[in-house]
Amino acid sequence: MTLLSLKDVTKAYGGVPALKGVDLSVAPGEIHALMGENGAGKSTLIKILAGVVAPDHADIRIDGQPVEIGSPRQAHRLGFRFIHQEFNVVPALSVAENIFMGRQYPTRGGLFVDWRKLNQAARDTLQKLGITHIDPSRPLGSLSLGDQMLVRISSAFIGDDGAPARLYVLDEPTAALNRGESERLFTVLRELRASGASVLYVSHRLDEVMAICDMATVVRDGRSIDTRRIADITHDDLVTLMIGRRVEEAYPPAIAAPRAETVLAAQDLGIRGGRNVSFQVRAGEVLGIAGIANAGQRNLLRTLFGDLAATGGAMTLAGQPYRPRSPADAWRAGLGYIPRERRSEGLVLSRPIFENTTLPHLAAQSRWRTWLTPPREKRAASEQGELVRLKASGPGQRVRELSGGNQQKVVFAKALLGKPRLLLLDEPTRGVDVGAKFDIYSIIRDMAAGGMGVVLVSSDLPELIGMADRIAVMRDGAITDIVAAAGLNEERLLNLCYGR
Repeated sequence: MTLLSLKDVTKAYGGVPALKGVDLSVAPGEIHALMGENGAGKSTLIKILAGVVAPDHADIRIDGQPVEIGSPRQAHRLGFRFIHQEFNVVPALSVAENIFMGRQYPTRGGLFVDWRKLNQAARDTLQKLGITHIDPSRPLGSLSLGDQMLVRISSAFIGDDGAPARLYVLDEPTAALNRGESERLFTVLRELRASGASVLYVSHRLDEVMAICDMATVVRDGRSIDTRRIADITHDDLVTLMIGRRVEEAYPPAIAAPRAETVLAAQDLGIRGGRNVSFQVRAGEVLGIAGIANAGQRNLLRTLFGDLAATGGAMTLAGQPYRPRSPADAWRAGLGYIPRERRSEGLVLSRPIFENTTLPHLAAQSRWRTWLTPPREKRAASEQGELVRLKASGPGQRVRELSGGNQQKVVFAKALLGKPRLLLLDEPTRGVDVGAKFDIYSIIRDMAAGGMGVVLVSSDLPELIGMADRIAVMRDGAITDIVAAAGLNEERLLNLCYGR
């Protein structure tokens, strides 16, 4: 028995095919993974299901009956619920208002919003995910990105009279969540499966897919390659299906050993909301930063980059005193920064690649430091694109048209254009597929081999162990341990993070 059946789904944009005949079937009470690299066609397929994009050809059936999905409202009536990767929220409105956006608010006398009932309904909805720490009356924009994503997810679980939910489509739902938040979501998904509802689950985190999914369909270059039972497939098999080749090693080997000279030295550096920390980064070294959520990792990077003022202590950069008052100071001093959220913090999606690449370096790209010269900017962006293995039609292509992995490569191109001495990375492979991850790891290796110092913050413990030379462990805003990555395993590193 099949709930949803898609056959021969095709779609082209401007004559360029995005889908070339995709087949997909989802059974009732099943968690079905949709896997593939960025640009493989997953997003286009989801948009077709959501009624946002019309296919050029598709045979779509629900319970064996042919249907056409002409609008999001029609998709909703069919029982589809979507949690997209992008935040479709209004930060200035309250949590409760965002949860019930597009639905009828409870009223008093049919005229005034009953805020008490609205907040209570939001509280009940959040409770379905085991969330009790979020105040429904707070402005959404005041929450952390992880909590904002939890709010966004919870809105999909609101009951609807006359249109019961039958299929939940989740696109990278855990990208902004920590481990505990992700586990709460997985518990809800298992409960949905037990109730007979189905889930189409899109994630680049293969461990999640192996843990919670029943089936997996892999798409590559716009075609469905294979559908397998998770019980009958391995992690490596999935990777091979996704990229069309076997990746023998997840992380490229180090090209050269770290050098003796120090790029950055911090002595009793005061971090907002934390304690004083001391550490060094050598030329050619990748220093990993590990810790559970909110242990101080992000504030450390923001302090190094001048986004937060240090509360004390001292730093030197290449032997010279360093105390940035702003990110502009940091760029000028020779730092590069890859932020955690590329869409909201690292890119101007509506602008072309070359403008994004040169944005922090306009003075160097201008004539007489006065007039910008687009041809010069485009040449610089093209050279950087080759450096980071960017796949795009040219430097004039708008960033919003790129896949997630290629958007991240534009962020790297921007950070590396100024030839920084120190590169700060905050979750650099979040929401990036396995093929693009390997490219990013190779870029980091190349930069370190050239003598650049690298500070890598990641919640992916295997990534830290696989890429770092040393790992500094943060707990409660302090660096509690600095250990060699060689010979370290995930269990020991996790124990250090928890202070065991």
